[in-house]
Amino acid sequence: MTTLEYCWLMLLMTIATFICRSFFLTLGSGVKLSPWVRHALQYAPATAFAAILAPDLFLANGSLLPLISNLKLLSALCAALYFMLTRQMVGTIVFGMLCFTGLRIFLA
Repeated sequence: MTTLEYCWLMLLMTIATFICRSFFLTLGSGVKLSPWVRHALQYAPATAFAAILAPDLFLANGSLLPLISNLKLLSALCAALYFMLTRQMVGTIVFGMLCFTGLRIFLA
C-alpha cells in the first residue's frame, strides 16, 4: 500500500470508530432496551475478558498446550485458587506473577 492509501485507511477507520462509539451517546436515553437485552449485556465485560485471556492461556503457536508444560495456565489456576480463598485482587495479581515467575525459573 502507498502512503496515501494508509492515510485514507486511517481516516476511514477513525470515522468508523467515532460513529460506533458515539452512537449511544448521541441517541442518549432514546434507545430503550428490553429487559433480557439489558440482562445479557451484564455479561459482556466478562465474556470480552475471557475472549482476550483464553487464547493466551490455552494456545501457543495455534496449538493446544499440555497442562504440565503450560506455565501460564498453571499460574492462572494458582491465582484463581488464591483469589477464591482470600478475595484480594491485588494479592491475586502479585501471587499469580510470583507463581508464573517461579514456574518459569524452576520448570523452564
